[in-house]
Order: sequence, then structure tokens, then C-alpha cells
Amino acid sequence: MFTPILLAAHLISQAPAMSLDTPHPLIIAHRGASGERPEHTAAAYLRAIEQGADVIEPDLVMTRDGHLIVRHENEIGGTTDVADHPEYANRHTTRLIDGQPITGWFTEDFTLTELRALRARERLPELRPLSSRFDTQEPLLTFDEVLDLAAEASAREGRAIAVAPEIKHPAYFQSLGLNIEDALVEVLERRGLTGEDAALIVQCFEIGPLQRLSQRLQTRLLQLMSSSGGPADQADLTYAQMAKPEGLTAISAYADYVGVETSMILPRDAAGASLSPTPLTDQAHAAGLEVVVWTLRAENHFLPLEHHSNKSPSDHGDLTGYAKRFSDLGVDALFTDFPGLLASSPR
Repeated sequence: MFTPILLAAHLISQAPAMSLDTPHPLIIAHRGASGERPEHTAAAYLRAIEQGADVIEPDLVMTRDGHLIVRHENEIGGTTDVADHPEYANRHTTRLIDGQPITGWFTEDFTLTELRALRARERLPELRPLSSRFDTQEPLLTFDEVLDLAAEASAREGRAIAVAPEIKHPAYFQSLGLNIEDALVEVLERRGLTGEDAALIVQCFEIGPLQRLSQRLQTRLLQLMSSSGGPADQADLTYAQMAKPEGLTAISAYADYVGVETSMILPRDAAGASLSPTPLTDQAHAAGLEVVVWTLRAENHFLPLEHHSNKSPSDHGDLTGYAKRFSDLGVDALFTDFPGLLASSPR
């Protein structure tokens, strides 16, 4: 069972003090209800909360003037209307992010004031045309604004709504003189969210930031891992190595959870059908870690073959059946773009 998360009293001044004692597994709204509204918008987060999500998840990147803003990536050409602003055409460029060349517009080239003039767009319009109807209606949010939204909703709903920020590309931002760890700690200290009772889980794909944050914060920490590659700050280490028993033991020295890609627990064959589960969940639990799986999406395009409803990539398949397989394997939490579908199904 997921360890209860206590909500700090100042966050629920209008609601009774309570613990986040939820059914198993916990439902984490991945960038909000991002299957139905453009991700990382107030509309997406509020819809997720209304649908019963236990946790909302913002990705954190930095502005040129050092603010934490909520975006999937620091490249914002695909998630905002920045291309429609001719005054920013000269900021279109190519950057090397974690060893990969990326072309577009980047948050670190804009001040917070400039970014507030932009509006959010659906990142996957071909798969989510209904969400695209809400394009350009919502401004970009800061991390502070997401915390405000969660606090206000906790008071209104009378239940604890936790926040799980992911810090993106810390090593890259540090190379630009932007310290995302310091910026995060400043926000959390200012808001009194540094204790073990804070309704907060801090995530990162890199290792060093979590190790350092474990010395600065008492909040829960989550080591993210992918089915390929390795942490950008550890060139000689792969996620496959980290997912072995000895790697999981090492993670347990500084983190409370591992967040793993679905295929690391339920692999797929060449045709896209699920294979037998791996022992990762049991091995992580044996190391004292909770297991979080990312990311469950309803579209056939993202589901294993046996959960498809038809051959249309954008049509919805059997997401709840897929989620139940992870629940039956004992995972502790699920990231999903469709929290309403999972929160309304038996857990």
C-alpha cells in the first residue's frame, strides 16, 4: 500500500486536516488530465482533480530570469503558440539537450513576462483532436501557481491533493548558469513544503540532483528510469543497470520510489503484444522502494496489442484492463493522462 501523504496544515486552511490515504494504486494525473485538455494547463489540472486524481504532476523548466515554469520540455514550439508570434521568430534555434540536437524555441531564451504572453496548445493533435479544441485558451503556469491550485482544490474538495514535480534537464540548465535545484528548494522553503509531511514527491531522471536534494529536503524523492538510455549526469550508467537488484539498492539510499516505463514491467514483443512480467516490482519492493509506472494512455497507439479496440491509433482501447494488470502485479502508483478512467474503476 502506498505510504499516506500528509497535507501541510497551511495548505488546507479551509478543510479538515487529513492524510492522503488512498486506494491502491495511487492515481497520478500526468500533467493533469492531459488526454482531454492541453497538458500543464489549469484546465487540465482542475479536470484531473474533479475526476478524482490523488496527485497532479507538473514538469519544471526554467526561464531566462530564473523562474520555474510548467512545461513538458524547455522546447515549447509544440506546446504553445510561440510560432504565431513574429516578434519571437529570431529566437528559433537549435540546442544540444542531454546530447541530442533539438530545434525550436526554448524557455531559457524568454523571461517569465514574455512567456506569460503565450498560450498552451495540445502536444498530440493528431491523436487528441478533441483536446485541440481548447488550444490557445490557457496561459502558461509557474510552479507556484500549480501549488496554489492544488492547495485551493484541497480546501475545496476536503481531501489532500499532492503535487509531484519533475525537474527537467538539471545538468543542462546548470551549464547555462540556471540552477533548477536551488530554484525548487527556494519555492519549497518559502511555502513550508520541505518536511516529510509535505504533500509532495520530487522526481528526476538524473541521479545527482536527487542525491543532493535528499540532503536538503525531507520530502519524498522519486528516481525516474526509462527502458533505454541512462541518466544524463552519469555517462557510464544505464537505466537497465539501475533496474537490477544492486542498482535498486543503491537508489534506496537517496530515494523513496522508482518511476519506471510500462515496458520495464510488462515488456512487448515485436508485434506490440505484452510478454510475461519482469520481476522488477518485487525486486524494488525488496529494496524498500515504492514502484510508480509511467505513462498509461487510453489511445490504441499507446496500448499493447491485446488491449486495442480497433486499428485506429486515436480511438480508445481498454485502458482500465491494462491498468488492472499493473495493480495485480503490486505497483504502488500509476501515471496516467486519463485519471478519470482509472479513478472511477476498482482499485
